Amino acid sequence: MKGKRTPIHAVATWVRKQPPKVKAFLAVASGIVAVIFLRMVVRDHDSLFVAAEAVHALGISILIYKLTKERTCAGLSLKSQELTAMFLAVRLYCSLVMEYDIHTILDSATLGTTLWVIYMIRFKLMSSYMDDKDNFKIYYVVIPCALLSLIIHPSTPHHIINRVCWAFCVYLEAISVLPQLHVMQNAKIVEPFTAHYVFALGVARFLSCAHWVLQV
Repeated sequence: MKGKRTPIHAVATWVRKQPPKVKAFLAVASGIVAVIFLRMVVRDHDSLFVAAEAVHALGISILIYKLTKERTCAGLSLKSQELTAMFLAVRLYCSLVMEYDIHTILDSATLGTTLWVIYMIRFKLMSSYMDDKDNFKIYYVVIPCALLSLIIHPSTPHHIINRVCWAFCVYLEAISVLPQLHVMQNAKIVEPFTAHYVFALGVARFLSCAHWVLQV
């Protein structure tokens, strides 16, 4: 005898059966609704940024556990980690020259752990690195983000270079996970720790983008 299906299970089943374009529309619509909801319930928008940093730190912790306990970097994208280190370094610079606060400390810790992950993949666990799967071209995302930051950046009293750098790190952060998704698509198999890490990144990126949108 089959158990009674819950409404959530029914909706999830219906979404899985939809074509990719419908899924993309539902994802965008859900994101807009979530941002509106956050706009109504969150008074201090900076708390979204702190929450994004906390979730990102959780994702990095999952990576550290995977690299230290399983001694393998299979399924991880080195290029995604390098993009992450790039936008964190730029954001740390902006934080130091624009507003030295709790964000500076969080970015410093996250950048340090990300550099450690890059070191582990490049030198300690290179034998398990999927080089043939991690073939996403970084300049496909770096150059468009740089050009977009020159056009669209915050209107604040800070120097134009700092404002452009801040916009660049925000745009790069939003799409830095693309090489990791590319590896997962090429590998066809997603390990649990990698899936949890990508989920944490997705949540962190959404919170960061929500903070950016609400600030604008």
